[in-house]
Amino acid sequence: MKLLMLGGTVFLGRHITQAALKRGHQVTLFTRGKTHPDLFPEAERLTGDRNVDLSALKNRTWDAVIDTCGYAPSVVRASAEALQDRVAHYTFVSSISAYAELKEPGIREDAPLGQLNEATEEVTGDTYGPLKALCEAEVERVFGERALIVRPGLIVGPFDPTGRFTYWPTRIAKGGDVLAPGDPEAEVQVIDGRDLALWIVVCAERGTTGVFNATGPLTRLTMRRMLETAIETLNPAARLVWTSEKFLLDNNVGPWMELPVWLPADDGGVMSVDIGRALDAGLSFRPLPETMRDTFEWQQTAPDPSTLPTPTGNPRPKAGMEESRERALLNLWQQGSGQ
Repeated sequence: MKLLMLGGTVFLGRHITQAALKRGHQVTLFTRGKTHPDLFPEAERLTGDRNVDLSALKNRTWDAVIDTCGYAPSVVRASAEALQDRVAHYTFVSSISAYAELKEPGIREDAPLGQLNEATEEVTGDTYGPLKALCEAEVERVFGERALIVRPGLIVGPFDPTGRFTYWPTRIAKGGDVLAPGDPEAEVQVIDGRDLALWIVVCAERGTTGVFNATGPLTRLTMRRMLETAIETLNPAARLVWTSEKFLLDNNVGPWMELPVWLPADDGGVMSVDIGRALDAGLSFRPLPETMRDTFEWQQTAPDPSTLPTPTGNPRPKAGMEESRERALLNLWQQGSGQ
């Protein structure tokens, strides 16, 4: 298969490129040439900026294209229209954030999508999801039944530039008392970027089309089990200290970023979307201990996430709780002030 990657050198795109090359495909990377320019010397490289210049894609054809870095509808529209007659299959990586509401568990692919209150292409916390939905619409308008829309949840594992999931194996490996958030039985959904990447490549090979939620694991995972897996894998001497949701919110602990993966119960639907369609289409998962171990080992030599470029150009927010903040909260909790 001749595969065109829009991007292909950062996190998920990097894993997709690696998986495609490993499976013997001819890969062309269309990038600005600024991030990891020395990666994948066996792949063809085309230099351009999809925001302003797609000329490098002219007079070329591919069997499939995979778009991991589309955030603005106008930019995705231009790429899709430029490739309409040059590729047979278009994969667009969207997000479960595209849904209008994620309060309730079990959201399926036909749920309503988010909408913008006013026209904008500036990516913020509020506009990210609706913009992804509009990007999906552009791909579907141009490619119709030749389009695959993938809506991942939280992607984790080596090369994750966000620092979110990475916080937990790194923190637990340090040992001691670890502040554990909220309800231990709250559901958690994550997917190793390598598993998602392989599935996306296989879908492109097969010409799979339609819309799919894509997260994991196969069976229900709780916050307790996720953190206990990290302990078993990385440091059996670490001890979880479970704190209540009320205590965390009363002390202005920021869900998702300051205390990664944790969300208040009212937002629990983010971590419990329905993935039945993707499972039927062959999505599979490696063991969680492998993801924990590999993430921790990669992190030991990884750059500070705050120094890495972001796809949208916005500053990258810091993920994870400062040690001094964690100690202060643990002291409060253990003294009984917050119980």
